[in-house]
Amino acid sequence: MKVYQTDVAVIGGGTAGLAAWREATRAGAHALLIEGGPYGTTCARVGCMPSKLLIAAADSARSVRLAPTFGVEASLNRIDGQAVMQRVRSERDRFVGFVLEGVENIPADQRLQGYARFLKPNLLQVGEEIQIEAKTVVIATGSSPLLPPLLQGLGDRLVDNEALFNWSDLPRSVAVFGAGIIGLELGQALHQLGVRIHLLGARGGVAGLNDPLVKAEAIRLFAAEFPFQPDAQVEKVERTEAGVSVTYRSEAGTLVSESFDCVLAATGRKPNLGNLGLENLDLTVNTQGVPHFDALTMQVGDLPVFLAGDVNSDRPLLHEAADEGRIAGHNAAMWPQIQPGHRRSPLAVVFTHPQVAMIGQRYDQLDLSCTAIGEVSFANQGRSRVMLENAGLLRIYADYRTRRLLGAEMIGPRAEHLAHLLAWAHQQQLTIDALLEMPFYHPVIEEGVRTALQATHKALQAGPPKGCGDCALPELQDMLA
Repeated sequence: MKVYQTDVAVIGGGTAGLAAWREATRAGAHALLIEGGPYGTTCARVGCMPSKLLIAAADSARSVRLAPTFGVEASLNRIDGQAVMQRVRSERDRFVGFVLEGVENIPADQRLQGYARFLKPNLLQVGEEIQIEAKTVVIATGSSPLLPPLLQGLGDRLVDNEALFNWSDLPRSVAVFGAGIIGLELGQALHQLGVRIHLLGARGGVAGLNDPLVKAEAIRLFAAEFPFQPDAQVEKVERTEAGVSVTYRSEAGTLVSESFDCVLAATGRKPNLGNLGLENLDLTVNTQGVPHFDALTMQVGDLPVFLAGDVNSDRPLLHEAADEGRIAGHNAAMWPQIQPGHRRSPLAVVFTHPQVAMIGQRYDQLDLSCTAIGEVSFANQGRSRVMLENAGLLRIYADYRTRRLLGAEMIGPRAEHLAHLLAWAHQQQLTIDALLEMPFYHPVIEEGVRTALQATHKALQAGPPKGCGDCALPELQDMLA
Protein backbone atom coordinates (compact mmCIF):
# COMPACT_ATOMS: atom_id res chain seq x y z
CA MET A 1 0.00 0.00 0.00
CA LYS A 2 1.43 3.35 -1.06
CA VAL A 3 0.76 6.22 1.34
CA TYR A 4 0.97 9.84 0.16
CA GLN A 5 0.83 12.91 2.36
CA THR A 6 -0.53 16.31 1.39
CA ASP A 7 -1.88 19.45 3.00
CA VAL A 8 -5.05 19.58 0.88
CA ALA A 9 -6.64 16.76 -1.08
CA VAL A 10 -9.13 17.92 -3.71
CA ILE A 11 -11.53 15.22 -4.94
CA GLY A 12 -12.79 16.18 -8.39
CA GLY A 13 -11.14 17.95 -11.32
CA GLY A 14 -14.04 20.05 -12.59
CA THR A 15 -14.59 23.79 -12.28
CA ALA A 16 -14.84 23.82 -8.48
CA GLY A 17 -12.03 21.31 -7.98
CA LEU A 18 -9.60 23.13 -10.24
CA ALA A 19 -10.42 26.44 -8.54
CA ALA A 20 -9.89 24.85 -5.12
CA TRP A 21 -6.54 23.34 -6.14
CA ARG A 22 -5.31 26.66 -7.54
CA GLU A 23 -6.42 28.65 -4.48
CA ALA A 24 -4.92 26.18 -2.01
CA THR A 25 -1.65 26.22 -3.95
CA ARG A 26 -1.71 30.02 -4.11
CA ALA A 27 -2.10 30.07 -0.32
CA GLY A 28 1.13 28.10 0.04
CA ALA A 29 -0.30 24.64 0.70
CA HIS A 30 0.65 21.44 -1.06
CA ALA A 31 -2.51 20.38 -2.85
CA LEU A 32 -3.24 17.07 -4.58
CA LEU A 33 -5.95 16.92 -7.26
CA ILE A 34 -7.71 13.54 -7.47
CA GLU A 35 -9.99 12.72 -10.41
CA GLY A 36 -11.59 9.36 -11.17
CA GLY A 37 -13.35 10.24 -14.42
CA PRO A 38 -12.44 12.28 -17.49
CA TYR A 39 -11.14 15.79 -17.08
CA GLY A 40 -12.87 18.60 -18.90
CA THR A 41 -15.49 20.12 -16.51
CA THR A 42 -19.25 19.68 -16.78
CA CYS A 43 -19.57 23.10 -18.43
CA ALA A 44 -17.13 22.44 -21.25
CA ARG A 45 -17.91 18.78 -21.88
CA VAL A 46 -21.67 18.34 -21.36
CA GLY A 47 -23.12 21.62 -20.08
CA CYS A 48 -22.86 25.33 -20.80
CA MET A 49 -20.78 25.29 -23.98
CA PRO A 50 -22.22 22.41 -26.06
CA SER A 51 -25.75 23.51 -25.19
CA LYS A 52 -24.99 27.04 -26.39
CA LEU A 53 -23.54 25.61 -29.60
CA LEU A 54 -26.82 23.83 -30.26
CA ILE A 55 -28.76 26.97 -29.36
CA ALA A 56 -26.58 29.05 -31.71
CA ALA A 57 -27.55 26.77 -34.59
CA ALA A 58 -31.20 27.08 -33.56
CA ASP A 59 -30.89 30.87 -33.42
CA SER A 60 -29.62 30.86 -36.99
CA ALA A 61 -32.62 28.85 -38.17
CA ARG A 62 -34.97 31.12 -36.24
CA SER A 63 -33.48 34.22 -37.88
CA VAL A 64 -34.04 32.79 -41.35
CA ARG A 65 -37.66 32.01 -40.56
CA LEU A 66 -38.17 35.52 -39.20
CA ALA A 67 -36.44 37.32 -42.08
CA PRO A 68 -39.51 37.63 -44.39
CA THR A 69 -41.33 39.55 -41.65
CA PHE A 70 -38.74 42.31 -42.14
CA GLY A 71 -39.22 42.21 -45.92
CA VAL A 72 -36.05 40.19 -46.41
CA GLU A 73 -36.70 37.28 -48.76
CA ALA A 74 -35.23 34.11 -47.28
CA SER A 75 -36.30 30.52 -46.92
CA LEU A 76 -35.12 27.63 -44.79
CA ASN A 77 -34.78 24.86 -47.36
CA ARG A 78 -33.11 22.24 -45.18
CA ILE A 79 -31.41 21.78 -41.83
CA ASP A 80 -28.43 19.45 -42.06
CA GLY A 81 -28.60 17.67 -38.71
CA GLN A 82 -25.28 15.93 -39.26
CA ALA A 83 -23.54 19.25 -39.91
CA VAL A 84 -25.21 20.82 -36.87
CA MET A 85 -24.04 18.05 -34.55
CA GLN A 86 -20.59 17.89 -36.14
CA ARG A 87 -20.03 21.55 -35.24
CA VAL A 88 -21.43 21.00 -31.75
CA ARG A 89 -19.04 18.10 -31.14
CA SER A 90 -15.96 19.66 -32.70
CA GLU A 91 -16.32 22.99 -30.92
CA ARG A 92 -17.19 21.16 -27.68
CA ASP A 93 -13.97 19.16 -28.01
CA ARG A 94 -12.08 22.40 -28.58
CA PHE A 95 -13.40 23.88 -25.33
CA VAL A 96 -12.59 20.67 -23.48
CA GLY A 97 -9.09 20.84 -24.94
CA PHE A 98 -8.51 24.22 -23.31
CA VAL A 99 -9.40 22.72 -19.93
CA LEU A 100 -7.14 19.72 -20.52
CA GLU A 101 -4.25 22.04 -21.32
CA GLY A 102 -4.73 23.67 -17.94
CA VAL A 103 -4.79 20.29 -16.19
CA GLU A 104 -1.62 19.20 -17.96
CA ASN A 105 0.11 22.28 -16.57
CA ILE A 106 -0.45 20.94 -13.05
CA PRO A 107 2.75 19.17 -11.92
CA ALA A 108 2.45 15.39 -12.24
CA ASP A 109 3.15 14.87 -8.54
CA GLN A 110 0.16 17.09 -7.67
CA ARG A 111 -2.52 15.18 -9.56
CA LEU A 112 -3.71 11.63 -9.26
CA GLN A 113 -6.07 9.56 -11.40
CA GLY A 114 -8.48 7.37 -9.46
CA TYR A 115 -11.66 7.27 -7.39
CA ALA A 116 -11.29 8.40 -3.78
CA ARG A 117 -13.32 7.47 -0.72
CA PHE A 118 -13.08 8.46 2.93
CA LEU A 119 -11.76 6.04 5.53
CA LYS A 120 -11.50 8.85 8.07
CA PRO A 121 -11.82 12.65 7.79
CA ASN A 122 -8.08 12.89 7.08
CA LEU A 123 -7.56 9.57 5.30
CA LEU A 124 -8.59 8.67 1.75
CA GLN A 125 -8.40 5.42 -0.15
CA VAL A 126 -7.75 5.79 -3.90
CA GLY A 127 -8.21 2.58 -5.82
CA GLU A 128 -6.83 -0.54 -4.19
CA GLU A 129 -3.22 0.42 -3.60
CA ILE A 130 -3.05 4.10 -2.60
CA GLN A 131 -3.95 5.96 0.57
CA ILE A 132 -3.83 9.73 1.02
CA GLU A 133 -3.19 11.35 4.38
CA ALA A 134 -4.44 14.94 4.13
CA LYS A 135 -4.79 17.73 6.67
CA THR A 136 -7.96 18.82 4.89
CA VAL A 137 -10.14 17.56 2.03
CA VAL A 138 -12.24 19.42 -0.55
CA ILE A 139 -15.12 17.46 -2.10
CA ALA A 140 -15.84 18.78 -5.60
CA THR A 141 -17.21 15.72 -7.36
CA GLY A 142 -19.99 17.47 -9.28
CA SER A 143 -23.35 15.98 -10.26
CA SER A 144 -24.90 13.53 -12.73
CA PRO A 145 -28.22 13.32 -14.60
CA LEU A 146 -31.10 12.06 -12.48
CA LEU A 147 -33.36 9.55 -14.25
CA PRO A 148 -36.83 8.93 -12.74
CA PRO A 149 -38.15 5.33 -12.63
CA LEU A 150 -40.80 6.22 -15.22
CA LEU A 151 -38.11 6.58 -17.89
CA GLN A 152 -35.90 3.67 -17.00
CA GLY A 153 -36.00 0.63 -19.22
CA LEU A 154 -36.04 2.54 -22.52
CA GLY A 155 -32.54 1.40 -23.42
CA ASP A 156 -30.90 3.34 -26.23
CA ARG A 157 -34.13 5.25 -26.82
CA LEU A 158 -33.45 7.21 -23.62
CA VAL A 159 -30.98 10.09 -23.89
CA ASP A 160 -29.91 12.29 -21.00
CA ASN A 161 -28.76 15.88 -21.36
CA GLU A 162 -25.13 14.75 -21.49
CA ALA A 163 -25.38 11.97 -24.10
CA LEU A 164 -27.33 14.26 -26.45
CA PHE A 165 -24.15 16.08 -27.41
CA ASN A 166 -22.70 12.88 -28.86
CA TRP A 167 -25.48 12.58 -31.43
CA SER A 168 -24.19 12.32 -35.00
CA ASP A 169 -27.51 13.55 -36.41
CA LEU A 170 -30.76 15.13 -35.25
CA PRO A 171 -33.73 12.82 -34.65
CA ARG A 172 -37.11 13.47 -36.20
CA SER A 173 -38.99 13.65 -32.88
CA VAL A 174 -38.18 13.83 -29.17
CA ALA A 175 -40.28 13.76 -26.01
CA VAL A 176 -38.52 16.11 -23.60
CA PHE A 177 -39.10 15.39 -19.92
CA GLY A 178 -38.32 18.31 -17.63
CA ALA A 179 -39.20 22.02 -17.89
CA GLY A 180 -36.21 23.29 -15.99
CA ILE A 181 -33.34 25.25 -17.48
CA ILE A 182 -31.85 22.31 -19.37
CA GLY A 183 -35.14 20.95 -20.70
CA LEU A 184 -36.36 24.32 -21.96
CA GLU A 185 -33.05 25.29 -23.56
CA LEU A 186 -32.51 21.99 -25.36
CA GLY A 187 -36.17 21.36 -26.13
CA GLN A 188 -36.73 24.74 -27.76
CA ALA A 189 -33.42 24.50 -29.66
CA LEU A 190 -34.43 21.11 -31.10
CA HIS A 191 -37.85 22.52 -32.03
CA GLN A 192 -36.25 25.44 -33.87
CA LEU A 193 -33.98 22.99 -35.69
CA GLY A 194 -37.00 21.18 -37.08
CA VAL A 195 -37.33 18.36 -34.57
CA ARG A 196 -40.89 17.61 -33.46
CA ILE A 197 -40.94 17.87 -29.67
CA HIS A 198 -43.36 17.72 -26.77
CA LEU A 199 -42.08 19.25 -23.54
CA LEU A 200 -43.48 17.56 -20.45
CA GLY A 201 -42.84 19.27 -17.13
CA ALA A 202 -43.73 18.35 -13.57
CA ARG A 203 -45.54 20.23 -10.80
CA GLY A 204 -45.82 23.39 -12.90
CA GLY A 205 -42.18 24.44 -12.62
CA VAL A 206 -40.77 26.53 -15.47
CA ALA A 207 -37.06 27.38 -15.74
CA GLY A 208 -36.75 27.91 -12.00
CA LEU A 209 -39.09 30.92 -11.98
CA ASN A 210 -40.88 31.75 -8.74
CA ASP A 211 -42.85 34.89 -9.57
CA PRO A 212 -46.36 33.69 -10.49
CA LEU A 213 -46.92 36.42 -13.09
CA VAL A 214 -43.57 35.92 -14.81
CA LYS A 215 -44.04 32.16 -14.72
CA ALA A 216 -47.53 32.48 -16.26
CA GLU A 217 -46.09 34.64 -19.04
CA ALA A 218 -43.33 32.11 -19.68
CA ILE A 219 -45.85 29.27 -19.92
CA ARG A 220 -48.00 31.30 -22.32
CA LEU A 221 -45.08 32.14 -24.62
CA PHE A 222 -43.51 28.69 -24.72
CA ALA A 223 -46.86 26.89 -25.11
CA ALA A 224 -47.65 29.14 -28.09
CA GLU A 225 -44.48 27.93 -29.83
CA PHE A 226 -44.45 24.17 -29.20
CA PRO A 227 -46.46 21.54 -27.29
CA PHE A 228 -45.74 22.25 -23.64
CA GLN A 229 -47.37 20.90 -20.48
CA PRO A 230 -45.68 22.32 -17.35
CA ASP A 231 -47.65 19.95 -15.11
CA ALA A 232 -47.92 16.90 -17.33
CA GLN A 233 -49.87 13.86 -16.14
CA VAL A 234 -47.86 11.08 -17.78
CA GLU A 235 -49.43 7.64 -17.40
CA LYS A 236 -46.96 5.43 -19.24
CA VAL A 237 -43.73 5.53 -21.25
CA GLU A 238 -42.94 2.43 -23.33
CA ARG A 239 -40.30 1.41 -25.80
CA THR A 240 -41.69 0.28 -29.16
CA GLU A 241 -40.18 -1.13 -32.34
CA ALA A 242 -40.22 2.33 -33.90
CA GLY A 243 -39.12 4.30 -30.83
CA VAL A 244 -41.03 5.36 -27.73
CA SER A 245 -44.74 5.70 -26.93
CA VAL A 246 -45.74 8.30 -24.32
CA THR A 247 -49.23 8.18 -22.86
CA TYR A 248 -50.43 11.29 -21.03
CA ARG A 249 -53.59 13.14 -20.14
CA SER A 250 -54.44 16.14 -22.26
CA GLU A 251 -55.63 19.40 -20.73
CA ALA A 252 -59.16 18.15 -21.37
CA GLY A 253 -58.41 15.05 -19.29
CA THR A 254 -58.45 12.51 -22.11
CA LEU A 255 -55.69 9.93 -22.54
CA VAL A 256 -53.41 10.57 -25.51
CA SER A 257 -50.61 8.34 -26.84
CA GLU A 258 -47.89 9.93 -28.92
CA SER A 259 -44.89 8.30 -30.58
CA PHE A 260 -41.36 9.68 -30.68
CA ASP A 261 -37.97 8.56 -31.89
CA CYS A 262 -36.54 8.94 -28.40
CA VAL A 263 -36.91 10.51 -24.97
CA LEU A 264 -34.66 13.28 -23.67
CA ALA A 265 -34.45 13.21 -19.88
CA ALA A 266 -33.78 16.67 -18.46
CA THR A 267 -35.23 15.76 -15.09
CA GLY A 268 -32.61 17.24 -12.80
CA ARG A 269 -29.23 16.20 -11.48
CA LYS A 270 -28.01 14.36 -8.40
CA PRO A 271 -24.82 15.06 -6.41
CA ASN A 272 -21.99 12.59 -6.92
CA LEU A 273 -21.64 11.50 -3.31
CA GLY A 274 -22.68 7.86 -3.36
CA ASN A 275 -19.25 6.20 -3.38
CA LEU A 276 -17.29 8.66 -1.25
CA GLY A 277 -17.60 6.75 2.02
CA LEU A 278 -19.36 9.61 3.80
CA GLU A 279 -20.79 7.02 6.19
CA ASN A 280 -17.30 6.88 7.72
CA LEU A 281 -17.56 10.56 8.71
CA ASP A 282 -20.64 10.23 10.94
CA LEU A 283 -22.49 13.04 9.17
CA THR A 284 -26.12 14.07 9.00
CA VAL A 285 -27.24 14.32 5.38
CA ASN A 286 -30.37 15.61 3.64
CA THR A 287 -32.65 13.66 1.32
CA GLN A 288 -30.15 14.09 -1.53
CA GLY A 289 -27.35 12.71 0.58
CA VAL A 290 -25.69 16.12 0.93
CA PRO A 291 -24.15 16.76 4.37
CA HIS A 292 -24.80 20.02 6.19
CA PHE A 293 -22.28 22.69 5.19
CA ASP A 294 -21.72 26.41 5.64
CA ALA A 295 -22.45 28.23 2.36
CA LEU A 296 -20.01 31.03 3.29
CA THR A 297 -17.01 28.92 4.36
CA MET A 298 -17.97 25.68 2.52
CA GLN A 299 -17.03 23.71 5.66
CA VAL A 300 -18.87 20.45 6.35
CA GLY A 301 -19.98 20.44 9.99
CA ASP A 302 -16.93 20.98 12.19
CA LEU A 303 -14.72 18.66 10.13
CA PRO A 304 -11.61 19.58 8.10
CA VAL A 305 -13.72 18.83 5.03
CA PHE A 306 -15.19 21.29 2.51
CA LEU A 307 -17.91 20.93 -0.12
CA ALA A 308 -17.80 22.99 -3.33
CA GLY A 309 -19.57 23.18 -6.67
CA ASP A 310 -22.54 21.28 -8.07
CA VAL A 311 -22.06 18.48 -5.55
CA ASN A 312 -23.62 20.62 -2.80
CA SER A 313 -26.76 21.35 -4.89
CA ASP A 314 -26.80 24.96 -3.66
CA ARG A 315 -26.07 27.14 -6.70
CA PRO A 316 -25.31 24.78 -9.61
CA LEU A 317 -23.83 27.39 -11.95
CA LEU A 318 -20.29 27.68 -13.29
CA HIS A 319 -19.44 31.05 -11.78
CA GLU A 320 -20.79 29.91 -8.42
CA ALA A 321 -18.81 26.67 -8.61
CA ALA A 322 -15.64 28.64 -9.29
CA ASP A 323 -16.31 30.96 -6.33
CA GLU A 324 -17.10 28.05 -4.04
CA GLY A 325 -13.95 26.26 -5.14
CA ARG A 326 -11.83 29.30 -4.35
CA ILE A 327 -13.44 29.68 -0.91
CA ALA A 328 -13.06 25.99 -0.12
CA GLY A 329 -9.47 25.88 -1.37
CA HIS A 330 -8.44 28.91 0.65
CA ASN A 331 -10.06 27.70 3.86
CA ALA A 332 -8.68 24.19 3.39
CA ALA A 333 -5.19 25.67 3.08
CA MET A 334 -5.62 27.94 6.11
CA TRP A 335 -7.34 25.37 8.35
CA PRO A 336 -8.21 25.75 11.19
CA GLN A 337 -8.19 29.54 10.61
CA ILE A 338 -11.14 29.68 8.22
CA GLN A 339 -13.24 32.69 7.28
CA PRO A 340 -16.36 33.44 5.23
CA GLY A 341 -15.71 33.95 1.56
CA HIS A 342 -17.16 36.55 -0.76
CA ARG A 343 -20.45 35.45 -2.37
CA ARG A 344 -21.76 37.42 -5.31
CA SER A 345 -25.34 38.47 -5.92
CA PRO A 346 -27.35 35.50 -7.26
CA LEU A 347 -27.65 35.56 -11.04
CA ALA A 348 -29.16 32.92 -13.33
CA VAL A 349 -29.91 33.04 -17.06
CA VAL A 350 -31.86 30.64 -19.29
CA PHE A 351 -30.89 30.92 -22.98
CA THR A 352 -34.31 30.43 -24.52
CA HIS A 353 -36.32 32.77 -26.77
CA PRO A 354 -37.32 34.94 -25.01
CA GLN A 355 -34.60 34.54 -22.41
CA VAL A 356 -35.39 33.96 -18.74
CA ALA A 357 -33.32 35.48 -15.94
CA MET A 358 -33.38 35.93 -12.17
CA ILE A 359 -31.23 38.09 -9.90
CA GLY A 360 -31.02 38.67 -6.17
CA GLN A 361 -33.90 37.39 -4.09
CA ARG A 362 -36.47 35.22 -5.82
CA TYR A 363 -40.16 35.92 -5.38
CA ASP A 364 -40.62 33.13 -2.82
CA GLN A 365 -37.80 34.56 -0.70
CA LEU A 366 -39.43 37.96 -0.31
CA ASP A 367 -41.33 39.38 2.63
CA LEU A 368 -44.14 40.55 0.39
CA SER A 369 -45.66 42.78 3.08
CA CYS A 370 -42.50 44.91 2.96
CA THR A 371 -41.74 44.63 -0.76
CA ALA A 372 -42.60 47.13 -3.48
CA ILE A 373 -42.98 45.59 -6.94
CA GLY A 374 -42.83 47.31 -10.30
CA GLU A 375 -43.14 45.70 -13.71
CA VAL A 376 -43.00 46.23 -17.44
CA SER A 377 -44.40 44.23 -20.33
CA PHE A 378 -42.14 44.04 -23.36
CA ALA A 379 -45.14 43.76 -25.70
CA ASN A 380 -44.96 47.45 -26.67
CA GLN A 381 -41.40 48.30 -25.65
CA GLY A 382 -39.90 50.32 -28.49
CA ARG A 383 -36.60 48.64 -29.33
CA SER A 384 -38.03 45.19 -28.64
CA ARG A 385 -40.81 45.83 -31.16
CA VAL A 386 -38.32 47.08 -33.73
CA MET A 387 -36.50 43.75 -33.49
CA LEU A 388 -39.73 41.70 -33.39
CA GLU A 389 -38.77 40.46 -29.94
CA ASN A 390 -41.56 42.28 -28.13
CA ALA A 391 -42.70 39.61 -25.70
CA GLY A 392 -42.17 39.02 -22.01
CA LEU A 393 -42.46 40.52 -18.54
CA LEU A 394 -39.97 41.99 -16.05
CA ARG A 395 -40.79 42.35 -12.35
CA ILE A 396 -38.50 44.28 -9.98
CA TYR A 397 -38.58 43.99 -6.18
CA ALA A 398 -37.50 46.69 -3.71
CA ASP A 399 -37.55 47.06 0.08
CA TYR A 400 -39.95 49.71 1.43
CA ARG A 401 -37.60 50.41 4.34
CA THR A 402 -34.28 50.88 2.52
CA ARG A 403 -35.60 51.49 -1.03
CA ARG A 404 -32.88 49.10 -2.21
CA LEU A 405 -33.22 46.71 -5.12
CA LEU A 406 -33.96 43.26 -3.69
CA GLY A 407 -34.20 41.19 -6.85
CA ALA A 408 -35.95 40.63 -10.16
CA GLU A 409 -37.41 37.88 -12.31
CA MET A 410 -38.00 38.21 -16.02
CA ILE A 411 -38.69 36.67 -19.36
CA GLY A 412 -37.88 38.94 -22.26
CA PRO A 413 -35.58 39.97 -25.10
CA ARG A 414 -31.82 39.83 -24.39
CA ALA A 415 -32.58 39.21 -20.72
CA GLU A 416 -29.00 38.01 -20.16
CA HIS A 417 -27.84 41.63 -20.49
CA LEU A 418 -30.66 43.18 -18.47
CA ALA A 419 -30.00 40.66 -15.70
CA HIS A 420 -26.32 41.55 -15.54
CA LEU A 421 -27.10 45.24 -15.12
CA LEU A 422 -29.56 44.51 -12.33
CA ALA A 423 -27.26 41.97 -10.65
CA TRP A 424 -24.43 44.52 -10.58
CA ALA A 425 -26.82 47.09 -9.09
CA HIS A 426 -27.98 44.55 -6.52
CA GLN A 427 -24.44 43.71 -5.48
CA GLN A 428 -23.71 47.43 -5.08
CA GLN A 429 -26.83 47.66 -2.87
CA LEU A 430 -28.22 50.49 -4.99
CA THR A 431 -31.61 52.03 -4.32
CA ILE A 432 -34.31 52.36 -6.93
CA ASP A 433 -33.77 56.13 -6.76
CA ALA A 434 -30.06 55.73 -7.57
CA LEU A 435 -30.81 53.42 -10.47
CA LEU A 436 -33.21 55.94 -11.98
CA GLU A 437 -30.41 58.50 -11.96
CA MET A 438 -28.37 56.30 -14.33
CA PRO A 439 -28.23 57.15 -18.07
CA PHE A 440 -30.59 55.34 -20.44
CA TYR A 441 -29.95 55.62 -24.16
CA HIS A 442 -32.72 55.66 -26.79
CA PRO A 443 -33.83 53.39 -28.33
CA VAL A 444 -32.60 50.41 -26.28
CA ILE A 445 -34.21 47.49 -24.48
CA GLU A 446 -32.85 48.90 -21.22
CA GLU A 447 -35.53 51.58 -21.44
CA GLY A 448 -37.89 48.79 -20.45
CA VAL A 449 -35.86 48.37 -17.26
CA ARG A 450 -36.31 52.08 -16.61
CA THR A 451 -40.08 51.72 -17.02
CA ALA A 452 -40.11 48.90 -14.46
CA LEU A 453 -37.93 50.95 -12.12
CA GLN A 454 -40.32 53.90 -12.45
CA ALA A 455 -43.22 51.61 -11.55
CA THR A 456 -41.27 50.33 -8.54
CA HIS A 457 -40.49 53.91 -7.50
CA LYS A 458 -44.18 54.76 -7.70
CA ALA A 459 -45.00 51.82 -5.43
CA LEU A 460 -42.33 52.96 -2.96
CA GLN A 461 -43.75 56.47 -2.94
CA ALA A 462 -47.24 55.15 -2.22
CA GLY A 463 -45.85 53.49 0.90
CA PRO A 464 -46.24 50.01 2.31
CA PRO A 465 -49.64 48.38 2.69
CA LYS A 466 -51.47 48.60 5.98
CA GLY A 467 -50.39 46.03 8.52
CA CYS A 468 -46.84 45.97 7.22
CA GLY A 469 -45.49 46.15 10.77
CA ASP A 470 -41.76 46.90 10.68
CA CYS A 471 -42.14 48.59 7.31
CA ALA A 472 -44.02 51.47 8.86
CA LEU A 473 -40.93 52.95 10.48
CA PRO A 474 -40.93 56.63 11.49
CA GLU A 475 -37.83 57.33 9.39
CA LEU A 476 -39.60 55.84 6.38
CA GLN A 477 -42.63 58.00 6.89
CA ASP A 478 -40.34 61.07 7.13
CA MET A 479 -38.66 59.98 3.89
CA LEU A 480 -41.97 59.66 2.09
CA ALA A 481 -43.44 62.89 3.48
